[in-house]
This record gives sequence, C-alpha cells and structure tokens, in this order.
Amino acid sequence: MQVIRATVRNGRIVLDEPTTLPDGHEVELCIVNDDGMSEDERQRLHASIARGIRDGRAGREMELDSFVDQLDAEP
Repeated sequence: MQVIRATVRNGRIVLDEPTTLPDGHEVELCIVNDDGMSEDERQRLHASIARGIRDGRAGREMELDSFVDQLDAEP
C-alpha cells in the first residue's frame, strides 16, 4: 500500500508532494490525527500532563496501586 501525505488548506486536500498516480485513480482517505477531542479538551489534557510532570519532579508522587486504592476508598 502506498501512503501519500496531504494537508487540508482552505477546505481543500493538498498533497504534500507530487504523485505518479494516473488520472482517474481512486484513492481512500483517512484522518491521521482525529482523536475525537475538541481543542479545549486537548489543551486541558496537555495542561494536566504538564502538572503531572511538575508534580513528579517536585516529589509529589505515589505508586499507582496506592492511588487506585485511595480512589476506591472515596465515597
């Protein structure tokens, strides 16, 4: 299978490089970076990851099993 990269610009799909496909050749497209998240959700996720990294570097961490046990104990 040949992979051809393209980018959407102004609502049009633009190939990132020339292709040797013949005219009339049918292609199937799939979205590579569609995770179903809105831009706001993605920004919140990245902020949460950054907070987690800072917490880890500051020594505020715990074992996963302890964390899950603590979550299970909450009402």
